[in-house]
Amino acid sequence: QVQLVESGGGLVQPGGSLRLSCAASGSIFSIVAMGWYRQAPGKQRELVATITSGHSTNYADSVKGRFAISRDNAQNTVNLQMNSLKPEDTAVYYCSSRLYTDYTHWDDYWGQGTQVTVSS
Repeated sequence: QVQLVESGGGLVQPGGSLRLSCAASGSIFSIVAMGWYRQAPGKQRELVATITSGHSTNYADSVKGRFAISRDNAQNTVNLQMNSLKPEDTAVYYCSSRLYTDYTHWDDYWGQGTQVTVSS
């Protein structure tokens, strides 16, 4: 089994910062990519940022220049530093990982989500 556990959400004022962390554990053979998605009330889940094992990154246009994703391959962790937060960043943030559990079997795994609320 594979588990992704997120931490670091909370309430912050507009313009503030938060750092989300996610740790993957369990029957992991290798991790292809890790990332963060978010879902606001009444909206579909959307990509925030992803990072590959080679540290190539991809960001949603709405967070470019404000958010930074990083990972530690040895620890199977991924972080999301969120700066200059806006009310529209309010959402449940989900950690995701595409990984192999052996030489041939891969799947996408999700964390339970952590709430980020940006409000004065």
